[in-house]
Amino acid sequence: MEEEESSYELLYKVIIIGDTAVGKSNILSRYVKDEFSSNSKSTVGVELGIKFLKIKNTKTKIQIWDTAGQERYRAITSSYFKGSNGCFIVYDITNEASFNNIENWYEQIQKETSKDIPILLVGNKCDLEDERKVPIEKGKEKAQNLNCAFFETSALKKINIDKIFEELVNNIYEKTGGNKNDDDINVELVKDDKAVNLNEVKNGENEKKKGGCCGK
Repeated sequence: MEEEESSYELLYKVIIIGDTAVGKSNILSRYVKDEFSSNSKSTVGVELGIKFLKIKNTKTKIQIWDTAGQERYRAITSSYFKGSNGCFIVYDITNEASFNNIENWYEQIQKETSKDIPILLVGNKCDLEDERKVPIEKGKEKAQNLNCAFFETSALKKINIDKIFEELVNNIYEKTGGNKNDDDINVELVKDDKAVNLNEVKNGENEKKKGGCCGK
């Protein structure tokens, strides 16, 4: 049940990672705003969505971070993984390459966060059954090998979208014992829950380097 008021007792940070164009942004927008865009462009930064829930009668704020999937942004987006309480690794069931990259994403999240955070493997676009390249059995097997929960979803048809967030957040609650998240959630580059454009971040860093200590 969603809470209307902005006050909360628990704060959980959830990240959505995976290759570009697998549908991460539409999963976020479908869950937070119940919206889907067939013309959505690849994220070139970090999108932040907020959801208020009641978990075990406890008011909980969920920060959901959708990160860019492109390789050139990887070093920057990985800095946003810090302090995560849970993670979705998303692939596209019609794109075998995105499935083959799951372990790369898994290794990265293990490197940048606590190694025991709940991870949920998501095979998105299950409405495109006629275009399927990754059998559901392969998804289940991969999740079992990585010790992850597994769901197939469709942001377009709103299949299992609420379910995956419910599953992950409940897993986080059980893992943390209902404790508050006091970790650094690294929000300094996000203002008013808006997107961070990583091209602007990179350009800003370059300008600082050019300036040097003497402004040259």
